[in-house]
Amino acid sequence: MKSYILLVLTLILITSCTYSQNLNNEIKKGSTTPLPNEAIATFAEGCFWHSEIVFQSLAGVRDAVSGYSGGTNPSPDYELVSSGATGHAESVQIYYDPSVISFETLVKAFFASQNPTTLNRQGNDAGTQYRSIAFYRNAAEKNIIDSEIKRLTDSKKYSSKIVTEVVPFKKFYPAEKYHQEYIYNNPDEGYVQHVSIPEFLNFKKEFKAKYK
Repeated sequence: MKSYILLVLTLILITSCTYSQNLNNEIKKGSTTPLPNEAIATFAEGCFWHSEIVFQSLAGVRDAVSGYSGGTNPSPDYELVSSGATGHAESVQIYYDPSVISFETLVKAFFASQNPTTLNRQGNDAGTQYRSIAFYRNAAEKNIIDSEIKRLTDSKKYSSKIVTEVVPFKKFYPAEKYHQEYIYNNPDEGYVQHVSIPEFLNFKKEFKAKYK
């Protein structure tokens, strides 16, 4: 029985975004400046490693940067955000060409790549830092988000209510360097192998869009 319990605990750790973290706190945070033809979108939908690969796969998206948004602490880092004390959620900031991909398509991809009905949770990743948030920068973007929530609700795709927060964008803080391009740089890591890649392949199979 003890062996079984240890096995279960090990599997939970392997399939948690917090497993096998690089604890080097000396790595500096990155920053990104949009190109003249680019617009910016920001979303939170659980582990940002997952979000990063989802949006980077879409044609018209130049980059998706992992980071923190939605909270009040002006100097968030991974340890603080993971404690739940900052109010921030793991987020991605997306730099895209609106002549190639629309904000509406990004919103549809956002909802298609998560379960928006689980409060403060995506899979085994639990806590306010993993909550679902759609940030908007103007009234038009808010209308697009609200319309997609209504469409999904009316379609009865989910048996539970969508709990995604729809809030105005305020500030985005890029995460530590080791979080950027995490799946690409750590393809053999447990969470990547057992959660991130299977979830991404399922998303790509189900979501009809132009991919790179």
